[in-house]
Amino acid sequence: METVLVVEDKESMAEMLRETLELEGYDVIVARDGAEGLKIIRENKADLILTDLKLPKKDGLEILKASKEENPLIPVIIMTAFGSVETAVSAMKSGAYDFITKPLDTDYLILLIERALKNRRLFTENLLLRDALSGHVGVPHIVGKSPAMIKVAEHIQKVSPTKTTVLLLGESGTGKELFARMIHELSPRKEHPFVPINCAAIPGELLESELFGYEKGAFTGAAERKPGKFELANKGTVFLDEIGEMDRTLQTKVLRALQEGEIDRVGGISQVKVDLRFIAASNKDLEAAVKAGAFREDLYYRLNVFPIKIPPLRERKEDVPLLLEHFISKFSIEMNIPHKKVNADAVEMLRSYMWRGNVREMENVIERALILCDGDTLMQKDFILPGRSGETIEGIPLDGPLDEVARAALRIAESRRIRKALEDTHGNKSRAAEILKVSYKTLLTKIKEYKIEN
Repeated sequence: METVLVVEDKESMAEMLRETLELEGYDVIVARDGAEGLKIIRENKADLILTDLKLPKKDGLEILKASKEENPLIPVIIMTAFGSVETAVSAMKSGAYDFITKPLDTDYLILLIERALKNRRLFTENLLLRDALSGHVGVPHIVGKSPAMIKVAEHIQKVSPTKTTVLLLGESGTGKELFARMIHELSPRKEHPFVPINCAAIPGELLESELFGYEKGAFTGAAERKPGKFELANKGTVFLDEIGEMDRTLQTKVLRALQEGEIDRVGGISQVKVDLRFIAASNKDLEAAVKAGAFREDLYYRLNVFPIKIPPLRERKEDVPLLLEHFISKFSIEMNIPHKKVNADAVEMLRSYMWRGNVREMENVIERALILCDGDTLMQKDFILPGRSGETIEGIPLDGPLDEVARAALRIAESRRIRKALEDTHGNKSRAAEILKVSYKTLLTKIKEYKIEN
Protein backbone atom coordinates (compact mmCIF):
# COMPACT_ATOMS: atom_id res chain seq x y z
CA MET A 1 0.00 0.00 0.00
CA GLU A 2 1.46 3.36 -1.05
CA THR A 3 1.53 6.41 1.21
CA VAL A 4 0.42 9.91 0.22
CA LEU A 5 1.49 12.90 2.31
CA VAL A 6 -1.17 15.65 2.20
CA VAL A 7 0.07 19.08 3.31
CA GLU A 8 -3.03 21.26 3.73
CA ASP A 9 -3.82 23.83 6.44
CA LYS A 10 -7.62 23.93 6.03
CA GLU A 11 -9.12 21.16 8.17
CA SER A 12 -12.19 20.49 6.00
CA MET A 13 -10.08 20.17 2.84
CA ALA A 14 -7.47 17.98 4.59
CA GLU A 15 -10.14 15.59 5.90
CA MET A 16 -11.91 15.45 2.53
CA LEU A 17 -8.63 14.51 0.85
CA ARG A 18 -7.86 11.93 3.55
CA GLU A 19 -11.24 10.21 3.15
CA THR A 20 -11.10 10.32 -0.66
CA LEU A 21 -7.61 8.85 -0.88
CA GLU A 22 -8.17 6.23 1.81
CA LEU A 23 -11.21 5.01 -0.12
CA GLU A 24 -8.87 4.56 -3.09
CA GLY A 25 -6.65 2.31 -0.98
CA TYR A 26 -3.84 4.71 -0.06
CA ASP A 27 -2.31 5.28 3.35
CA VAL A 28 -2.62 8.98 4.07
CA ILE A 29 -0.51 11.20 6.33
CA VAL A 30 -1.82 14.74 6.88
CA ALA A 31 0.39 17.71 7.81
CA ARG A 32 -1.38 20.95 8.77
CA ASP A 33 1.48 23.35 7.96
CA GLY A 34 4.71 23.48 5.99
CA ALA A 35 7.00 22.86 8.97
CA GLU A 36 5.15 19.65 9.89
CA GLY A 37 5.26 18.61 6.25
CA LEU A 38 9.03 19.10 6.12
CA LYS A 39 9.48 16.95 9.23
CA ILE A 40 7.52 14.08 7.66
CA ILE A 41 9.44 14.42 4.37
CA ARG A 42 12.74 14.09 6.23
CA GLU A 43 11.45 10.90 7.84
CA ASN A 44 11.11 9.54 4.27
CA LYS A 45 7.67 8.01 4.82
CA ALA A 46 5.77 9.17 1.71
CA ASP A 47 5.57 7.75 -1.82
CA LEU A 48 3.83 10.87 -3.16
CA ILE A 49 3.32 14.40 -1.83
CA LEU A 50 0.16 16.44 -2.40
CA THR A 51 0.71 19.97 -1.06
CA ASP A 52 -1.15 23.25 -1.04
CA LEU A 53 0.82 26.20 -2.40
CA LYS A 54 -0.19 28.68 0.33
CA LEU A 55 0.71 27.28 3.77
CA PRO A 56 1.63 28.60 7.22
CA LYS A 57 5.36 28.56 8.14
CA LYS A 58 6.61 27.06 4.84
CA ASP A 59 4.88 27.30 1.45
CA GLY A 60 4.35 24.59 -1.16
CA LEU A 61 7.41 25.53 -3.21
CA GLU A 62 9.59 25.11 -0.11
CA ILE A 63 7.95 21.72 0.45
CA LEU A 64 8.76 20.84 -3.17
CA LYS A 65 12.38 21.93 -2.81
CA ALA A 66 12.88 19.97 0.42
CA SER A 67 11.31 16.86 -1.11
CA LYS A 68 13.63 17.00 -4.12
CA GLU A 69 16.63 17.34 -1.82
CA GLU A 70 15.58 14.36 0.28
CA ASN A 71 14.44 12.06 -2.53
CA PRO A 72 14.18 13.47 -6.07
CA LEU A 73 12.17 10.44 -7.23
CA ILE A 74 9.10 11.19 -5.07
CA PRO A 75 6.41 12.90 -7.21
CA VAL A 76 5.01 16.17 -5.86
CA ILE A 77 1.63 17.57 -6.93
CA ILE A 78 0.91 21.21 -6.06
CA MET A 79 -2.63 22.43 -5.26
CA THR A 80 -3.59 26.09 -5.34
CA ALA A 81 -6.55 28.41 -5.64
CA PHE A 82 -4.30 30.82 -7.45
CA GLY A 83 -3.80 29.02 -10.73
CA SER A 84 -1.60 31.59 -12.42
CA VAL A 85 0.58 30.50 -15.30
CA GLU A 86 3.63 31.99 -13.58
CA THR A 87 3.13 29.90 -10.43
CA ALA A 88 2.54 26.75 -12.45
CA VAL A 89 5.68 27.32 -14.51
CA SER A 90 7.71 27.99 -11.36
CA ALA A 91 6.48 24.79 -9.72
CA MET A 92 7.10 22.66 -12.81
CA LYS A 93 10.60 24.10 -13.27
CA SER A 94 11.34 23.24 -9.65
CA GLY A 95 10.47 19.61 -10.32
CA ALA A 96 6.75 19.31 -9.51
CA TYR A 97 5.07 16.35 -11.19
CA ASP A 98 1.96 18.42 -11.92
CA PHE A 99 -0.21 21.32 -10.82
CA ILE A 100 -3.94 21.32 -9.98
CA THR A 101 -6.22 24.23 -9.13
CA LYS A 102 -8.96 24.51 -6.52
CA PRO A 103 -11.84 23.76 -6.33
CA LEU A 104 -10.51 20.27 -6.92
CA ASP A 105 -11.93 17.78 -9.38
CA THR A 106 -11.37 14.69 -7.20
CA ASP A 107 -11.75 12.24 -10.09
CA TYR A 108 -9.02 14.06 -11.98
CA LEU A 109 -6.87 14.27 -8.84
CA ILE A 110 -7.11 10.49 -8.29
CA LEU A 111 -6.18 9.91 -11.93
CA LEU A 112 -3.23 12.27 -11.55
CA ILE A 113 -2.01 10.48 -8.42
CA GLU A 114 -2.37 7.05 -10.04
CA ARG A 115 -0.42 8.26 -13.07
CA ALA A 116 2.33 9.81 -10.96
CA LEU A 117 2.81 6.67 -8.85
CA LYS A 118 2.72 4.44 -11.94
CA ASN A 119 5.39 6.59 -13.59
CA ARG A 120 7.50 6.35 -10.46
CA ARG A 121 7.18 2.56 -10.40
CA LEU A 122 8.06 2.31 -14.09
CA PHE A 123 11.03 4.60 -13.58
CA THR A 124 12.21 2.42 -10.70
CA GLU A 125 11.90 -0.73 -12.82
CA ASN A 126 13.68 0.85 -15.78
CA LEU A 127 16.40 2.27 -13.57
CA LEU A 128 17.05 -0.81 -11.48
CA LEU A 129 15.87 -3.80 -13.46
CA ARG A 130 16.78 -3.33 -17.12
CA ASP A 131 19.57 -5.19 -18.90
CA ALA A 132 23.11 -3.94 -18.50
CA LEU A 133 25.39 -4.73 -21.42
CA SER A 134 29.06 -5.44 -20.90
CA GLY A 135 31.11 -2.31 -20.41
CA HIS A 136 28.17 -0.19 -19.28
CA VAL A 137 29.30 2.89 -17.38
CA GLY A 138 27.19 4.49 -14.67
CA VAL A 139 24.43 3.09 -12.50
CA PRO A 140 24.55 -0.74 -12.32
CA HIS A 141 21.32 -2.52 -13.21
CA ILE A 142 19.60 -5.57 -11.82
CA VAL A 143 17.74 -7.84 -14.19
CA GLY A 144 14.36 -9.01 -12.95
CA LYS A 145 10.66 -8.28 -12.65
CA SER A 146 9.54 -10.46 -9.74
CA PRO A 147 7.61 -8.82 -6.88
CA ALA A 148 10.51 -9.54 -4.51
CA MET A 149 12.97 -7.70 -6.75
CA ILE A 150 10.60 -4.77 -7.30
CA LYS A 151 10.36 -4.44 -3.51
CA VAL A 152 14.15 -4.44 -3.19
CA ALA A 153 14.33 -1.80 -5.93
CA GLU A 154 11.82 0.39 -4.09
CA HIS A 155 13.82 0.12 -0.85
CA ILE A 156 17.02 1.04 -2.67
CA GLN A 157 15.29 4.01 -4.27
CA LYS A 158 14.16 5.26 -0.86
CA VAL A 159 17.42 4.83 1.03
CA SER A 160 19.94 5.84 -1.65
CA PRO A 161 19.58 9.64 -1.33
CA THR A 162 20.24 9.49 2.44
CA LYS A 163 23.39 8.87 4.49
CA THR A 164 21.68 5.99 6.32
CA THR A 165 23.75 2.87 6.93
CA VAL A 166 22.45 -0.10 4.90
CA LEU A 167 22.84 -3.79 5.73
CA LEU A 168 22.47 -6.11 2.73
CA LEU A 169 21.55 -9.66 3.70
CA GLY A 170 21.41 -12.66 1.41
CA GLU A 171 23.07 -15.83 0.25
CA SER A 172 26.37 -15.90 -1.63
CA GLY A 173 25.96 -15.14 -5.31
CA THR A 174 22.86 -12.94 -5.00
CA GLY A 175 24.76 -9.81 -6.10
CA LYS A 176 25.11 -7.86 -2.87
CA GLU A 177 28.05 -5.80 -4.16
CA LEU A 178 26.04 -4.85 -7.25
CA PHE A 179 23.26 -3.56 -5.00
CA ALA A 180 25.78 -1.65 -2.90
CA ARG A 181 27.21 0.01 -6.01
CA MET A 182 23.70 0.91 -7.11
CA ILE A 183 22.96 2.61 -3.79
CA HIS A 184 26.18 4.61 -4.13
CA GLU A 185 25.50 5.61 -7.75
CA LEU A 186 21.99 6.80 -6.85
CA SER A 187 23.26 8.83 -3.90
CA PRO A 188 24.62 12.39 -3.61
CA ARG A 189 28.04 10.77 -3.04
CA LYS A 190 28.24 9.26 -6.52
CA GLU A 191 31.01 11.70 -7.59
CA HIS A 192 33.18 10.41 -4.75
CA PRO A 193 34.81 6.97 -4.29
CA PHE A 194 33.01 3.68 -3.82
CA VAL A 195 35.45 1.43 -1.94
CA PRO A 196 34.54 -2.27 -1.56
CA ILE A 197 36.36 -4.32 1.08
CA ASN A 198 35.90 -8.09 1.35
CA CYS A 199 36.46 -8.75 5.04
CA ALA A 200 36.67 -12.51 4.43
CA ALA A 201 39.37 -12.24 1.75
CA ILE A 202 41.92 -10.28 3.80
CA PRO A 203 43.71 -12.03 6.70
CA GLY A 204 42.64 -10.62 10.08
CA GLU A 205 46.13 -9.35 10.96
CA LEU A 206 46.27 -7.30 7.73
CA LEU A 207 42.69 -6.04 7.67
CA GLU A 208 43.26 -3.34 10.32
CA SER A 209 46.05 -1.62 8.37
CA GLU A 210 44.06 -2.11 5.14
CA LEU A 211 41.05 -0.30 6.60
CA PHE A 212 42.70 2.37 8.72
CA GLY A 213 46.16 2.79 7.21
CA TYR A 214 49.38 3.09 9.18
CA GLU A 215 52.11 5.52 10.18
CA LYS A 216 55.74 5.22 9.20
CA GLY A 217 57.51 2.84 11.56
CA ALA A 218 54.26 1.38 12.95
CA PHE A 219 55.62 -2.13 12.33
CA THR A 220 58.47 -3.85 10.52
CA GLY A 221 58.26 -2.93 6.84
CA ALA A 222 56.21 0.25 7.37
CA ALA A 223 58.72 2.48 5.58
CA GLU A 224 56.28 5.32 5.03
CA ARG A 225 52.79 6.45 5.99
CA LYS A 226 50.00 4.71 4.06
CA PRO A 227 46.36 5.85 4.07
CA GLY A 228 43.76 3.14 4.59
CA LYS A 229 40.61 2.39 2.65
CA PHE A 230 38.49 4.54 4.97
CA GLU A 231 40.62 7.61 4.24
CA LEU A 232 40.63 6.89 0.52
CA ALA A 233 36.84 6.68 0.57
CA ASN A 234 36.38 10.06 2.30
CA LYS A 235 33.09 11.74 1.23
CA GLY A 236 32.17 8.52 -0.57
CA THR A 237 30.88 5.06 0.33
CA VAL A 238 32.59 2.13 2.06
CA PHE A 239 31.18 -1.32 1.34
CA LEU A 240 32.13 -3.88 4.00
CA ASP A 241 31.36 -7.21 2.38
CA GLU A 242 31.10 -10.32 4.60
CA ILE A 243 31.26 -8.14 7.71
CA GLY A 244 30.41 -11.22 9.81
CA GLU A 245 33.95 -12.53 9.22
CA MET A 246 35.59 -9.52 10.90
CA ASP A 247 37.48 -10.04 14.18
CA ARG A 248 35.70 -8.64 17.27
CA THR A 249 38.68 -6.43 18.21
CA LEU A 250 38.57 -4.75 14.81
CA GLN A 251 34.79 -4.40 15.06
CA THR A 252 35.36 -1.92 17.89
CA LYS A 253 37.35 0.40 15.63
CA VAL A 254 34.78 0.14 12.86
CA LEU A 255 32.04 1.03 15.37
CA ARG A 256 33.95 4.20 16.32
CA ALA A 257 34.31 5.18 12.67
CA LEU A 258 30.55 4.74 12.28
CA GLN A 259 29.62 6.66 15.42
CA GLU A 260 32.24 9.40 15.56
CA GLY A 261 33.46 9.73 11.99
CA GLU A 262 37.03 9.27 13.25
CA ILE A 263 39.73 6.67 12.66
CA ASP A 264 43.14 5.89 14.15
CA ARG A 265 45.93 4.83 11.83
CA VAL A 266 47.98 1.89 13.07
CA GLY A 267 50.80 3.44 15.07
CA GLY A 268 49.12 6.86 15.02
CA ILE A 269 48.70 9.25 17.96
CA SER A 270 45.93 11.48 16.58
CA GLN A 271 42.48 10.90 15.11
CA VAL A 272 41.69 11.38 11.45
CA LYS A 273 38.24 12.73 10.53
CA VAL A 274 36.39 10.91 7.75
CA ASP A 275 33.00 11.52 6.12
CA LEU A 276 31.71 8.12 5.04
CA ARG A 277 28.51 6.36 4.12
CA PHE A 278 28.63 2.72 5.27
CA ILE A 279 27.06 -0.24 3.50
CA ALA A 280 27.68 -3.69 4.95
CA ALA A 281 26.77 -7.15 3.72
CA SER A 282 26.66 -10.64 5.13
CA ASN A 283 25.48 -14.10 4.14
CA LYS A 284 25.52 -15.06 7.82
CA ASP A 285 22.79 -14.63 10.41
CA LEU A 286 24.36 -11.70 12.29
CA GLU A 287 21.70 -11.76 14.98
CA ALA A 288 22.64 -15.37 15.75
CA ALA A 289 26.32 -14.38 15.69
CA VAL A 290 25.57 -11.69 18.31
CA LYS A 291 23.87 -14.26 20.56
CA ALA A 292 26.85 -16.58 20.13
CA GLY A 293 29.26 -13.79 21.10
CA ALA A 294 30.96 -13.76 17.69
CA PHE A 295 29.72 -10.32 16.68
CA ARG A 296 29.41 -7.12 18.72
CA GLU A 297 25.82 -6.29 19.57
CA ASP A 298 26.38 -2.51 19.44
CA LEU A 299 27.95 -2.73 15.97
CA TYR A 300 25.12 -4.95 14.75
CA TYR A 301 22.52 -2.36 15.73
CA ARG A 302 24.56 0.44 14.14
CA LEU A 303 24.71 -1.52 10.88
CA ASN A 304 21.13 -2.77 10.95
CA VAL A 305 19.53 0.67 10.52
CA PHE A 306 18.10 -0.15 7.08
CA PRO A 307 18.33 -3.89 6.31
CA ILE A 308 17.56 -5.11 2.77
CA LYS A 309 17.09 -8.85 2.18
CA ILE A 310 18.21 -9.94 -1.29
CA PRO A 311 16.05 -12.94 -2.34
CA PRO A 312 17.77 -16.08 -3.63
CA LEU A 313 17.17 -16.94 -7.27
CA ARG A 314 15.09 -20.02 -6.38
CA GLU A 315 12.50 -17.67 -4.83
CA ARG A 316 12.15 -15.55 -7.98
CA LYS A 317 12.14 -18.09 -10.79
CA GLU A 318 10.13 -15.77 -13.06
CA ASP A 319 13.39 -13.80 -13.38
CA VAL A 320 15.31 -16.78 -14.82
CA PRO A 321 14.32 -16.16 -18.50
CA LEU A 322 15.28 -12.47 -18.18
CA LEU A 323 18.64 -13.32 -16.63
CA LEU A 324 19.18 -15.97 -19.30
CA GLU A 325 18.65 -13.45 -22.08
CA HIS A 326 20.77 -10.87 -20.30
CA PHE A 327 23.77 -13.17 -19.90
CA ILE A 328 23.49 -14.48 -23.46
CA SER A 329 23.62 -10.88 -24.72
CA LYS A 330 26.51 -10.04 -22.42
CA PHE A 331 28.67 -13.04 -23.37
CA SER A 332 27.77 -12.84 -27.05
CA ILE A 333 29.35 -9.39 -27.12
CA GLU A 334 32.35 -10.45 -25.04
CA MET A 335 32.97 -13.57 -27.16
CA ASN A 336 32.14 -11.81 -30.45
CA ILE A 337 29.67 -14.54 -31.45
CA PRO A 338 26.11 -14.35 -32.89
CA HIS A 339 23.29 -14.09 -30.37
CA LYS A 340 21.90 -17.59 -29.78
CA LYS A 341 18.30 -18.66 -29.17
CA VAL A 342 17.34 -21.05 -26.37
CA ASN A 343 15.24 -24.18 -26.78
CA ALA A 344 11.95 -23.95 -24.82
CA ASP A 345 12.64 -27.17 -22.91
CA ALA A 346 16.05 -25.82 -21.90
CA VAL A 347 14.42 -22.65 -20.55
CA GLU A 348 12.00 -24.76 -18.54
CA MET A 349 14.87 -26.88 -17.21
CA LEU A 350 16.70 -23.74 -16.05
CA ARG A 351 13.52 -22.37 -14.44
CA SER A 352 13.05 -25.58 -12.45
CA TYR A 353 16.68 -25.80 -11.32
CA MET A 354 17.39 -24.82 -7.68
CA TRP A 355 20.36 -22.44 -8.32
CA ARG A 356 22.00 -22.89 -4.94
CA GLY A 357 24.82 -20.64 -6.17
CA ASN A 358 22.25 -18.02 -7.23
CA VAL A 359 22.90 -15.51 -10.04
CA ARG A 360 26.66 -16.09 -9.95
CA GLU A 361 26.12 -19.80 -10.63
CA MET A 362 23.72 -19.06 -13.45
CA GLU A 363 26.18 -16.66 -15.08
CA ASN A 364 28.88 -19.36 -15.08
CA VAL A 365 26.50 -22.00 -16.46
CA ILE A 366 25.44 -19.79 -19.37
CA GLU A 367 28.99 -18.75 -20.25
CA ARG A 368 30.00 -22.42 -20.42
CA ALA A 369 26.89 -23.33 -22.47
CA LEU A 370 27.72 -20.70 -25.09
CA ILE A 371 31.20 -22.19 -25.45
CA LEU A 372 29.86 -25.75 -25.78
CA CYS A 373 27.00 -24.95 -28.17
CA ASP A 374 27.75 -25.86 -31.80
CA GLY A 375 24.54 -24.56 -33.40
CA ASP A 376 22.51 -21.37 -33.24
CA THR A 377 20.22 -22.65 -30.46
CA LEU A 378 21.17 -23.58 -26.91
CA MET A 379 19.81 -27.02 -25.99
CA GLN A 380 19.47 -28.84 -22.65
CA LYS A 381 22.69 -30.78 -23.29
CA ASP A 382 24.68 -27.52 -23.47
CA PHE A 383 23.85 -26.54 -19.88
CA ILE A 384 26.09 -28.34 -17.40
CA LEU A 385 24.83 -27.63 -13.91
CA PRO A 386 27.83 -27.57 -11.54
CA GLY A 387 27.86 -28.98 -8.03
CA ARG A 388 25.22 -31.60 -8.89
CA SER A 389 25.20 -35.15 -10.09
CA GLY A 390 23.86 -33.90 -13.39
CA GLU A 391 21.43 -36.82 -13.57
CA THR A 392 18.21 -35.88 -15.36
CA ILE A 393 15.26 -37.44 -17.13
CA GLU A 394 14.20 -35.38 -20.10
CA GLY A 395 15.66 -32.27 -18.47
CA ILE A 396 14.17 -32.89 -15.03
CA PRO A 397 16.84 -32.54 -12.29
CA LEU A 398 16.88 -35.53 -9.95
CA ASP A 399 18.98 -34.13 -7.13
CA GLY A 400 16.39 -32.05 -5.28
CA PRO A 401 13.54 -32.85 -2.87
CA LEU A 402 10.72 -34.99 -4.27
CA ASP A 403 8.16 -32.19 -4.39
CA GLU A 404 10.56 -29.97 -6.39
CA VAL A 405 11.26 -32.79 -8.88
CA ALA A 406 7.50 -33.38 -9.21
CA ARG A 407 6.81 -29.69 -9.86
CA ALA A 408 9.56 -29.54 -12.48
CA ALA A 409 8.20 -32.65 -14.20
CA LEU A 410 4.65 -31.28 -14.17
CA ARG A 411 5.71 -27.95 -15.70
CA ILE A 412 7.70 -29.62 -18.48
CA ALA A 413 4.93 -32.14 -19.23
CA GLU A 414 2.18 -29.48 -19.29
CA SER A 415 4.14 -27.02 -21.43
CA ARG A 416 5.01 -29.74 -23.98
CA ARG A 417 1.43 -31.03 -24.15
CA ILE A 418 0.02 -27.53 -24.63
CA ARG A 419 2.53 -26.78 -27.39
CA LYS A 420 1.60 -30.04 -29.13
CA ALA A 421 -2.14 -29.25 -28.88
CA LEU A 422 -1.62 -25.77 -30.32
CA GLU A 423 0.53 -27.20 -33.08
CA ASP A 424 -2.14 -29.82 -33.94
CA THR A 425 -4.89 -27.14 -34.06
CA HIS A 426 -2.74 -24.60 -35.91
CA GLY A 427 -2.98 -22.20 -32.97
CA ASN A 428 -6.75 -22.50 -32.40
CA LYS A 429 -6.94 -22.05 -28.61
CA SER A 430 -10.63 -22.97 -28.32
CA ARG A 431 -10.07 -26.28 -30.11
CA ALA A 432 -6.87 -26.91 -28.12
CA ALA A 433 -8.77 -26.38 -24.85
CA GLU A 434 -11.34 -28.98 -25.96
CA ILE A 435 -8.60 -31.49 -26.78
CA LEU A 436 -6.87 -30.86 -23.43
CA LYS A 437 -10.23 -30.98 -21.58
CA VAL A 438 -9.64 -27.68 -19.76
CA SER A 439 -11.50 -24.39 -19.88
CA TYR A 440 -10.44 -21.72 -22.37
CA LYS A 441 -9.50 -19.45 -19.44
CA THR A 442 -7.30 -22.17 -17.86
CA LEU A 443 -5.52 -22.69 -21.18
CA LEU A 444 -4.83 -18.95 -21.53
CA THR A 445 -3.47 -18.87 -17.98
CA LYS A 446 -1.14 -21.80 -18.71
CA ILE A 447 0.02 -20.27 -22.01
CA LYS A 448 0.89 -17.08 -20.17
CA GLU A 449 2.55 -18.93 -17.27
CA TYR A 450 4.76 -21.01 -19.57
CA LYS A 451 5.33 -18.12 -22.00
CA ILE A 452 4.19 -20.21 -24.95
CA GLU A 453 4.19 -18.44 -28.30
CA ASN A 454 2.23 -19.72 -31.27
